[in-house]
Amino acid sequence: MPASAFTTRPELLGTFGMVASTHWLASAAGMAVLEAGGNAYDAAVAAGFVLHVVEPHLNGVGGDMPAICHDARTGRTFVVCGQGTAPAAATPEVFTDEGLAEIPGTGLLAATVPGTFGAWMLMLERYGTMRLREVLGYAIGYARDGYPLVAQAVNTIAAVAPVFAEHWQTSAQIYTPAGRAPEPRSRFANPMLADTLDRLVAEGEAAGTTREAQIEGARRAFYAGFVAEAIHDFAATEQWDPTGTHRGLLTGADLDGWRASEEEPLVADFAGVQVAKTGPWGQGPVLLQQLRILETFDLASMSPGSADLVHTVVESAKLAFADREACYGDPDHVDVPTGELTSPSYAAERARLIGPMADGALRPGSPGGREPHLPRAVLAAMADGGAWPDGLATPPVPGQGEPTVARGDTCHLDVVDRWGNVVSATPSGGWLQSSPSIPDLGFALGTRAQMFWLEQGLASSLAPGRRPRTTLSPSMLLRDGRPYLAFGTPGGDQQDQWTVPFLINHLVFGMDLQAAIDAPTWHTTHGPSSFAPRVAEPFGVRAESRLGAGVLADLRRRGHQLTEADPWSLGRVSAAGIRPDGLLVAAANPRGMQGYAVGR
Repeated sequence: MPASAFTTRPELLGTFGMVASTHWLASAAGMAVLEAGGNAYDAAVAAGFVLHVVEPHLNGVGGDMPAICHDARTGRTFVVCGQGTAPAAATPEVFTDEGLAEIPGTGLLAATVPGTFGAWMLMLERYGTMRLREVLGYAIGYARDGYPLVAQAVNTIAAVAPVFAEHWQTSAQIYTPAGRAPEPRSRFANPMLADTLDRLVAEGEAAGTTREAQIEGARRAFYAGFVAEAIHDFAATEQWDPTGTHRGLLTGADLDGWRASEEEPLVADFAGVQVAKTGPWGQGPVLLQQLRILETFDLASMSPGSADLVHTVVESAKLAFADREACYGDPDHVDVPTGELTSPSYAAERARLIGPMADGALRPGSPGGREPHLPRAVLAAMADGGAWPDGLATPPVPGQGEPTVARGDTCHLDVVDRWGNVVSATPSGGWLQSSPSIPDLGFALGTRAQMFWLEQGLASSLAPGRRPRTTLSPSMLLRDGRPYLAFGTPGGDQQDQWTVPFLINHLVFGMDLQAAIDAPTWHTTHGPSSFAPRVAEPFGVRAESRLGAGVLADLRRRGHQLTEADPWSLGRVSAAGIRPDGLLVAAANPRGMQGYAVGR
């Protein structure tokens, strides 16, 4: 497909600013901030809070968020870590004493410290220019006065409405006040959330006169004030989840002791650019590993969407994700060999394992000579020739399981301004279907602790104060240290799979951003999911039917257990950046009819 081929929308070009996100209202709010004189950080915060309001089935104020940013003033590219840590009381014994073999994917037991709010406040205070009231006004307005509720959110509410009615009445008060789900695209409001955001702004303004003092005041109100108190009290109550009735572990002290932070990104070269990702507390390095492996192949000789390309990409993903399972964890607590994992020599070693047929094994390597350490449940499955045990193949209950299956997901946004500031952010967690809404706050806690293993001695074992190995994975491309493109997608374990064909389409085959996003895509479900109950499908591949009957038949012949997906169903990639000639550029995914890019 040449760069000039037909696309669902044009690739946007301009000189003033660009915003791309997974919801049109968020993109419009971010652009309104740019038009009002704000920079990319101001716009990202405004757009992010709108996403918290208008996509409550995909993210929330009580969730988590990493971001990758480039600051035009200093020329520095950095990661903002908004991934909260496990509570001080979250020991494996707490769960095993309750008779649990794993952390539930739904309810209060899986809550970590909400990191999203702190990450936005860090970004706004250090790098923004506007006051908190100015950027939160859009989200407060939609929460109080209403917005059109998308069909996907309605379907999610309908699926969990029985749980709300029987167990989570605080959620029913917000989402099913008439005893049933709202109508698609009807006007829906969450005045309780509007009151919470209004109070955070007011308490921030009461803390001082300067912009920075007000932002810090709002942060304190969240992590040491009325929000923390409400979370503390609610977590101490017994709430239902599919494993029984439990009190949560999160306390006000856990919130008060946590702050969002900045750190250096991990960077690897691919196709003439540098790819920047988060550290191994997220799955970000898995994209770098895949791209390193793929550079050992002659990708340019393969056709876009060909069986050769899909097979090579899928087998590379299996190897990289096997390493994720064996090695990734919070580097503040475990030694993760990221240098070896993302090195060209290790990639060449791994690439030699890729043959003409699909591999049914889970094959972590030995980076730096270290022996891989997989969970016992995964080892048992491997020893059984890929016949995964029941614990890795149980269909999820509503609100539990891989979010793209369990009617949840994630959001993403990308912003670039006329000064050269760039933001890529992936807010998620705190879904309405995964945890009961907190009384008087209007939002739910996240369930990210489900990504820990209770088994000890693993890179991603549960321990107090650790960050769970999140799937949230914003991305940025650099050329000679200068920002080129912010991009990302929702999708759980698929996030760092759907972006691989996007990058190959753009960087190797020369498609423009919109064509690269529109092109048919795929992913493997071979390894265990990051989400309880860790479903796995050995040899599994899901591919959009637009790849064509011939390609799909060829993949089956190579041994892939192929599930044919609807023609426009996989991936929600968006992107915004700066071309080498200085023009600003953006594009967004048409799938699901929600994501839009705007700019001028």
